[in-house]
Amino acid sequence: MSMGAAPTSPVGNISNAAAEQWHQLLQAKLLSSPKFTEKFYTELRAAKLTFGNRVHCPFLRPFFLSSEDEQRVRVVAETMADLAERVTDAAMKNAALLRQFHLRDEELRLVRMGKIAGPASTASRLDAFLLPDSLKFAEYNGESPAGAGYTETLGEIFLKLPLVAEFDKSFQIHTYPLSAKLLDALVMSYQDWGGTSKRPQMLITDWREVPTWTEFEILKERFEKLGVPVELADPRDLHFDGNQLTANGKKIDVVYRRVLMNDIVARSAECKALVDAVAANAVCVANHFRCKIPHVKAFFAVLTDERNDALFSFGERELIRKHVPWTRVVADVRTSHYGGSIELLKFLRSARENLVLKPSDEYGGTGVKLGWESSEADWDASIATAVAATQGCSIVQERIAIRREVFPWIQANGEVQFRDMLVDFAPYLFRGKMSGFLTRLSATGLANVTSGGGQIPAFRVHPRA
Repeated sequence: MSMGAAPTSPVGNISNAAAEQWHQLLQAKLLSSPKFTEKFYTELRAAKLTFGNRVHCPFLRPFFLSSEDEQRVRVVAETMADLAERVTDAAMKNAALLRQFHLRDEELRLVRMGKIAGPASTASRLDAFLLPDSLKFAEYNGESPAGAGYTETLGEIFLKLPLVAEFDKSFQIHTYPLSAKLLDALVMSYQDWGGTSKRPQMLITDWREVPTWTEFEILKERFEKLGVPVELADPRDLHFDGNQLTANGKKIDVVYRRVLMNDIVARSAECKALVDAVAANAVCVANHFRCKIPHVKAFFAVLTDERNDALFSFGERELIRKHVPWTRVVADVRTSHYGGSIELLKFLRSARENLVLKPSDEYGGTGVKLGWESSEADWDASIATAVAATQGCSIVQERIAIRREVFPWIQANGEVQFRDMLVDFAPYLFRGKMSGFLTRLSATGLANVTSGGGQIPAFRVHPRA
């Protein structure tokens, strides 16, 4: 095994000091334990920490944050989740506001379906970049954020690494029990809906072939240890008789919905039992279909458009300006830009180096165009495609500062190299309360597991006296 020298970091910052200490201990362990990375990968696979055939984490260090970092993220993230719920409620009552989200007709039908109770997003996640002097959100996953089970399990594996005992002499580690908090949130939403069972039968549903199925198995095991029975089933295997939704022969009380609404719309016949049960109020579903409203990326256009300022207090408008990038739905219109008026398409062409184009309703980095990595011709073609679209919409967003750190990365040949990585830091919110983080690394401008990135746990650290 070969490796580059571990980088040094300024020790004035707690997270940098923790990273430096970890790197030093890791280098010593790699030199003394030739099978270290092999054993690490074996443990990941045994714990079902795989995305298809890939392990989630080819990196050998957690992300560290201080108590101060955690608190400033908590305040802003929980405010954002509150705004998402408030805007959703307002859009359900205001057709003009709802049109700003550009939902399709079938999505609108689902959004209005079933009993409206509890939050639109029982579980959500904000994708962000945390810097020493700023915090910027890139998007809000209000529909069905993955990774909580993986994240918690990955943290447990890192805590068992042989260098942790020595690290603990210098830094106290705090972890995040995501599965227990997620389960509490799901049960509370079931109770809001009117459920009365003390041990509601839960269903986790998605297509059996999805690469995240192993996470459902992790969550099933954890939820059942906490006293709630869980069935895993493909939407095609559900049955609704007009009164009860059943999966694997068992009556379902609450659905933890991981199948995406895009698929429910595209494969309506295969999802008919689930949709019919929700329409008949025969089952509680979380997240409720109306979560689609804040989930689409046009949500950030709603937040940053001055015509919607009346929805927010002065303090909330200041928070939005500080933490949410200027965003607009791509169209041939005049709009506002920091107090001025612009022709949007002309502005898109002139400011390419500082803009990103995204489909409003895709995931995994699909369709994202980074202006500073695109040629003028490619950028113009992307604008034309966005304007011509008849289904959904695309958004343009200003470029935001990103965080980069050096991490030890296991290469295909087993060597460990210290590489500069983009760090995407995504707080989980369960019923609007920050409960932990999905942290992803990438060597490119997109940080998600779907497009080839990797995941690491996030730990809060505090120096020991």
